[in-house]
Amino acid sequence: MKILRSLLCMLTAFCLLPAYSAAAVGYGQGTARDAQNRPTGALDFQENYGSAGAYALTPDESRIILTFDQGYENGYTAAILDTLKEKNVTAMFFLTGDYAKREPELVQRMIREGHMLGNHGMTHAALPELDDAAIETEIMSLHDYMLGVYDYEMQYFRPPCGEYDARALEKVHSLGYKTVFWSMAYVDWNTDAQPEPAASLEQLTQAAHGGAIYLLHSVSSTNAQILGELIDALRVKGYTV
Repeated sequence: MKILRSLLCMLTAFCLLPAYSAAAVGYGQGTARDAQNRPTGALDFQENYGSAGAYALTPDESRIILTFDQGYENGYTAAILDTLKEKNVTAMFFLTGDYAKREPELVQRMIREGHMLGNHGMTHAALPELDDAAIETEIMSLHDYMLGVYDYEMQYFRPPCGEYDARALEKVHSLGYKTVFWSMAYVDWNTDAQPEPAASLEQLTQAAHGGAIYLLHSVSSTNAQILGELIDALRVKGYTV
């Protein structure tokens, strides 16, 4: 059921469940771009919600950050970590509570190899459906678990399904977290219909822009296959990865 819900979220850009807030929005960077190849949807989001500690881009125009959502394990994370280590790249991994509990060896490896671990919610719940107390429980229960079990203090949150509203963003910010969205994502999450590697590599490379945050999924065999080439291609373009 968790996998099915994740697929529905990505297909629709928002979760098709009764929302606590009528103003809930499903985030997407869109296809329109400015002269620097930055998605205008990400820029608009940044302008509107940056004051609430929410980001779709970073201010470092020389860098591209690779992020991976970790909802469940599909056998590719170790290979992804191998490539990141080989290429001397530090990435961000956004963990659900279920992943943190089920995959201690991989989580410990992420920490040991210097990667940033982000909070993807204890139960992967869509925040606009929750009241403020439930939002705090959803985030801080995983925060406390990671601190107690792994001695790791999370600082960054990614909303499940990319679903948000202004109230939820402000609540996350009040908990001491920054909310990280993305400025590049593609359909890599469907394990039964993986994209063709060469086409994916071209799409991800051509989308490069300063301050980019790439959303990738570690369940993707394509991502595991092309990751090293992608890092090389982005560096050829002059970006730090």
